[in-house]
Amino acid sequence: MPIKYTNHYLDKLENLFAESEYILRYEKGNFKSGYCILKDTRIVIVNKYYTLEGKINTLIDILKELNLSPEHFSKKNQELILELHQTSLKI
Repeated sequence: MPIKYTNHYLDKLENLFAESEYILRYEKGNFKSGYCILKDTRIVIVNKYYTLEGKINTLIDILKELNLSPEHFSKKNQELILELHQTSLKI
């Protein structure tokens, strides 16, 4: 599935986090990789100064790293999670 770098697609990814146990926050910071995952408190922090493309790529990387189980999500988010696991990012 090709990645769409639009605000609508970013909203879809943010909705995945809203439905998960993790809290997504955009903060300013000097993150080397663009994000920070605090697993004990289940918070994901993304650099708010990233471009739209950077935010989308970062959220996809995080979602792949977290290995969220699709069974705990709504039907449309289940499909998105499965698509993300098959997606490779172009750098």
